[in-house]
Amino acid sequence: MKKIRWGIIGCGDVTELKSGPAFNKVNNSELVAVMRRDAGKAEDYARRHNVPKWYTDANDLINDPDINAVYIATPPSSHEEYTMAVLNAGKPVYVEKPMTIQAASAERMMNAVAGQKGKLAVAHYRRAQPLFKKIKQLVADKAIGNTRFARLTLYKKSYTQEDLDFEKTAWRVDPALAGGGLFHDLSPHQLDLMIYFFGEPERASGIANNQAGLYAADDMVTGNILFKSGVQFSGIWCFNVPATDEEDSCEIVGDKGKIIFSFFEHRPVKVIIDGTTETISFDPLQHVQQPMIEQVVNYFRDEGPNPNSAEEGVKVMSLIDKFTVKE
Repeated sequence: MKKIRWGIIGCGDVTELKSGPAFNKVNNSELVAVMRRDAGKAEDYARRHNVPKWYTDANDLINDPDINAVYIATPPSSHEEYTMAVLNAGKPVYVEKPMTIQAASAERMMNAVAGQKGKLAVAHYRRAQPLFKKIKQLVADKAIGNTRFARLTLYKKSYTQEDLDFEKTAWRVDPALAGGGLFHDLSPHQLDLMIYFFGEPERASGIANNQAGLYAADDMVTGNILFKSGVQFSGIWCFNVPATDEEDSCEIVGDKGKIIFSFFEHRPVKVIIDGTTETISFDPLQHVQQPMIEQVVNYFRDEGPNPNSAEEGVKVMSLIDKFTVKE
């Protein structure tokens, strides 16, 4: 492919700033069409973002001869269906996180990619950002010595009734659409980074339950991983704390020091060795997916490796399943 001409299925909030505009800012890439079931919203998005075409039927977009790659940005419950349709049309797929709603679905998608000899990349886009690439480098270079463990904490306030009445937020805690709750929405970025930093998981387990009972999805999850590298991980996700107690942090601890960082807040990375703290800062990105989209475009053009394969997506979904399984 000389130029990647994109179509987007599901031009909702995530595509407004995080991803959508980046398709026209990356070399050899162009956003040609968008699709949304609501004609008015699809037309409005296309007009505001100067996109030449818009559709209300995903199949019309998929089969548009002007489009040679598709970005799937719908809720996870439809990722598998649309991925299969795009692959059957002989076109590569860039699919939002979580890859789908459960590991079995992700495996079917992975097998379809192999069977079709197609291409699929998952939008675990933080691994392409300079901040997280730097953390990976620090771990690989043993800046804190041999890594012993990582500890993750994510506390967020409960959804209000207003949140639950608002379509743009309510779907995220509907297991039928999201696969689970806010854990399924946010943890894929975090768990993918753990795999990016530490390699192949050897075993994992967890506990999930619905403590507040505000909606159908679990709002409390704990999880543990032993990586084949010997690194251990523990995480706690709680989505029913007071606003004053919200927290987003991770510590990677080695035998000579530790690295402290945030996943979702724009804060400097701290490297602490022998009581001395070094801070490393990065400018905020205008479009957080742009570095990943650049790598995906290169991959689709056969000019680079897959930045986040279906196999990697299956690993993340498997961890999510193991953390949230009900005995």
